[in-house]
Amino acid sequence: MKSPRTLAHAAGRNTALPAGPMERFAGYGIMGVTFSSGHVLALRRFAASSIGPPYNAVWLRDPAGKWTIFSTVAPGVSCARYFGSGLEQAPVAQVSVHWDGPASFTVRVEGPTELTWDVELTETAVTRLMSGICGAVPEKLWRNTVFLSAMGLVAGPMMQAGKIGLTGKVPNRQSFQARPQRIWFVSSSRARLDGKDLGTMGPLPLQDRLGDFWIPQRGIFLIGTSLFDVLDPQHHILTE
Repeated sequence: MKSPRTLAHAAGRNTALPAGPMERFAGYGIMGVTFSSGHVLALRRFAASSIGPPYNAVWLRDPAGKWTIFSTVAPGVSCARYFGSGLEQAPVAQVSVHWDGPASFTVRVEGPTELTWDVELTETAVTRLMSGICGAVPEKLWRNTVFLSAMGLVAGPMMQAGKIGLTGKVPNRQSFQARPQRIWFVSSSRARLDGKDLGTMGPLPLQDRLGDFWIPQRGIFLIGTSLFDVLDPQHHILTE
């Protein structure tokens, strides 16, 4: 089996996007890792975007429930385009990902906020099964929101991750579709934010979400694509 690093690097070189009229992104990321301090971290590394340049982004939730998204590109062409109304801020920052092993990498945010985040991935029977299912799903079903809703309902309990939303509405009111292709669990993770250790991994007392996108109660790394409604200023919230 190819390692997460090998497959992630391949995804980073692949700029192909799904066909269709929606705003589309392809790459890899961590849906979310929850820490005993009450912080949450998530990662997006999109090698291809239909609306702008490739970018890296780190999502950060503090213990009070306030969200920030650090991105290497402007908010209007990054994750804040869809989640901005649910954020405290969305600064442009240096965000890097360095793979230091076949299944381990370090994420860094540099700027006024300093973050170092170490991640180790593992494959299990459950993640192999989920990857196999995702790889066998025909394109027609990925475009079916009823199927995506049902898949999310099944995936959450199967992965012991709480609720998982693969389709729904984001805070800025666009509809979204998440299409995982390969999945691993985060087996260990440590992070330091402005010199403070965020503690050990562990579920939040109350699972958090941004719109209909639920933050899993265990760390999940995936390679795949994300799709959103085309921005319509008359119906959606604009993030500058």
